[in-house]
Amino acid sequence: MSKLILKGFILVPESDLDVVKSELVLHKRLTLEEPGCITFSVTENSNNPLRFDVYEEFTDKSAFEYHQKRVRASHWGKVTVNVKRHYEILE
Repeated sequence: MSKLILKGFILVPESDLDVVKSELVLHKRLTLEEPGCITFSVTENSNNPLRFDVYEEFTDKSAFEYHQKRVRASHWGKVTVNVKRHYEILE
């Protein structure tokens, strides 16, 4: 199996910014604890406070799919429902 990489960015509506930023700490910690997570980074863009740059690496597709399923069922999934995601996935 090969490593899976997701990279890109999210755009957060200004009305959701405070809650997204407050939940991001827990989201990062939970993701890094997942089996198969190699690295996970979500960083506020210095030029646009509504943009967060995202970079993720998982050991394989099944680890990534587990992550996606967990996120959809999590509080993070609920508070980011209005976030626009712009990702590229490399396998």
